[in-house]
Amino acid sequence: MESIYYVMSWLCHRECPHCYDERFRPYHGEELERVLSEATGNSPRIIANLPARMTYLDRNDPDGRGGFKEKAGRIILAGGEVLLKQVREKVLFPALAQLAEKYRAQGGVKLIIQTTGDQLSSSVIEELLKLGVWMISVSGIDAYHQGLETELSRDTVQSRLKAMLEAAGMKHFQEGRDSWSSSIESGPWYSFWGATPGSWIGKLWPRGRAMENELSTAGMTDNFCNAWSGGLNFLQAGYSGSEVSIDPKGNVYPCCLKTRKPLGSLLSASLGEILQSVAGNPIYQAISSGHPERMGLEHGWTEEKFLEMSATRLPSGRIYRNLCIGCDRFHEKVLSEGKASVVSITGQN
Repeated sequence: MESIYYVMSWLCHRECPHCYDERFRPYHGEELERVLSEATGNSPRIIANLPARMTYLDRNDPDGRGGFKEKAGRIILAGGEVLLKQVREKVLFPALAQLAEKYRAQGGVKLIIQTTGDQLSSSVIEELLKLGVWMISVSGIDAYHQGLETELSRDTVQSRLKAMLEAAGMKHFQEGRDSWSSSIESGPWYSFWGATPGSWIGKLWPRGRAMENELSTAGMTDNFCNAWSGGLNFLQAGYSGSEVSIDPKGNVYPCCLKTRKPLGSLLSASLGEILQSVAGNPIYQAISSGHPERMGLEHGWTEEKFLEMSATRLPSGRIYRNLCIGCDRFHEKVLSEGKASVVSITGQN
């Protein structure tokens, strides 16, 4: 795979109004112990069932011999907030060591930490670099995060983090200037991004608290499926563009947003087995091709019906439309009710 997005834990210190999943929040008492226990117990089993070799052939970079250059893929470790003390010590640090060992002699892997940046310190950065982290991606630089409502506050935080990261020998990675296909040796990098106007996630995914708070501005022409992290090319394992998402339970999804039904579970099967089980299924071929409106053609869902089902009523009573809603409805009404014949290695939500 070129990329695996692995949400290690639901635990977060924030409860942001724009979050795509209401499970990302603070936990306390027995709930906290449950969430930590889930992440701690599942992580080694999940990693064991990741591909034996985390590389891909870059179709944008011919090797001069009729093929394509092989490059190290990346695994993005995220939350929640993966740098919270309980998560980083019990889950993240052991996972980084396991991943480094798994891929050291298998072409390598780019290990990326996604964080709000709130928990970064010089000592944490030093520990992450010792464990082989290739990039620290600070994803909370936007007005939705408490304390960052103004441009001045965002600039101040970004400047402070930049000084800390560069003092550790890290370089600033900027989309458009730098390449994701850069070699492992070209790091370590850091990056800043957030749900800002004009960014790829700026319109917000129509899910979770973003929907409850009616914050998503994505309409029917905004096809999240036909973009990176949205399902596009997820079945093209071994080639550039391939990516899947994994949740703390080991469930595998074709997109970071997460379809209503997972493809399978890494607690009971390898990622290769899971992808192979759905490879020839028209439902998942439609998602991988970036055309979710075609996923139900063999089950009586014409494109017109899919578009009709891509509408929902928001808490205010306003009607909202987006293709992700149609995908949710198809999974709920056809897949979850067992009306479609889908050969997959099933996980649990």
